[in-house]
Amino acid sequence: MEFTFLGTSAGTPTRSRNVTGLALCRSGPKPWYLVDCGEGTQHQLLRTRYSVMQLRAIFITHIHGDHTFGLPGLLTSASMLGRTEPLDIIAPTQVQRLIHAVINNSDSSLSYSLNFIDSEAPDFYWQDDYFSVTNVALSHRVPCRAYKFTERHLERQLLQAELRQDGIEPGPSWGELQKGNDVLLDDGRLIRSDDYTHLPRTARRLIVAGDNDTPELLAEAARDSHVLVHESTYTQEVADRVGPWPQHSSAEQVARFAQQVKLPNLVLTHFSSRYQSGPVGTPHISQVAAEAMQHYQGNLFLARDFETYRLEKDLSLVPLSKGT
Repeated sequence: MEFTFLGTSAGTPTRSRNVTGLALCRSGPKPWYLVDCGEGTQHQLLRTRYSVMQLRAIFITHIHGDHTFGLPGLLTSASMLGRTEPLDIIAPTQVQRLIHAVINNSDSSLSYSLNFIDSEAPDFYWQDDYFSVTNVALSHRVPCRAYKFTERHLERQLLQAELRQDGIEPGPSWGELQKGNDVLLDDGRLIRSDDYTHLPRTARRLIVAGDNDTPELLAEAARDSHVLVHESTYTQEVADRVGPWPQHSSAEQVARFAQQVKLPNLVLTHFSSRYQSGPVGTPHISQVAAEAMQHYQGNLFLARDFETYRLEKDLSLVPLSKGT
């Protein structure tokens, strides 16, 4: 499972950070999934291996512009490039109105259909062959969600001794069982994949959260998750000075929560544009890292644009590139 940050700034872009976007795939860029789509996301994608032609679904955490303003441009560019495959958009209902308004008032059209799914539906659940997705309501100025991605269809190992013991010899039925399919034998027996296979590893689980001033809302979802991607807009000192109105989290808040629920990997993102990323400048992004490290003893990462991470099958999180 891999994910690449397309934007890591909060509110407005900086010279080194675009606004929010994250590309996710399970085992290669076909298919892939986009979480949030701030302005300029399609330009960011041009510097990655991801193509809008293989995009399977877009998940929007909330309606604020730094998470949505890139949608109309990305969708119409996909059409101009010849996309014909339908595209799922999982988002608040206002996003559907936004997209239709821009397309209808800009002499634009799409060569493919959009399947809008209400992310705020009480029974929300989405899946395809690669992931199942649930979400969690967060605390922000507008309704906002975190998406939890759980991989599906893990590799199964055959229980060969049990198969032979029950008179099921090697053949096509073994292949079907290993794929997770139940098999009806010639002698009329229905043999179930779950009885003759086992899963040698744990399904990988990743949470990508939107804007949120109460990390504790993710407690239940985080207990069996392996990575949390969460905003850390300020240090606590700046958060106290700014006040509660923006409804964002500080590095200290998120780090304390991650330590409390024993999350093994924490990736912070969505940093205020006030934080400098170069070798000099103040306030500096290193202050966010230093604050988080005071309260969290797990594997801590501060995201940068174009930085890619891989969640390995052994559940370790490995940075694959340094970003910008």
